[in-house]
Amino acid sequence: MRHARVRSVKPLHQVQPPCNRRDDARLTVDFGLMYSAQDARGELIMGDGTVVDLSDRGLGIRGNVPVNRGLEMTLFLYLPDGRDPLFVMEARVAWSAGCRFGVTILKMNVRERNRLRHFLVSHLQT
Repeated sequence: MRHARVRSVKPLHQVQPPCNRRDDARLTVDFGLMYSAQDARGELIMGDGTVVDLSDRGLGIRGNVPVNRGLEMTLFLYLPDGRDPLFVMEARVAWSAGCRFGVTILKMNVRERNRLRHFLVSHLQT
């Protein structure tokens, strides 16, 4: 009895790069921050970490306290300009993977917003 060899021709599996849903270009950075929030149980969350990327509308963070998607928080960014921390009144966690997470900036005062924009423009041009 003869056995026929059957060879299946399958299309190669193509891996698509992850979808980047960001509207603005992110600047790769490495400076400190502190964050605080109140979780659903009313417990205070306080953490610190490193800002790893930054745009006018959001930032990527490597923190020391994990947070959940949707959590609203206050941020203090220690920009490397030698000035007081930049204050973000309100930001929301857009995604979270352990102690890595991204936030969307929701509310800043005009002076802080202008300071952030100036920082971004001066560092994107270099």
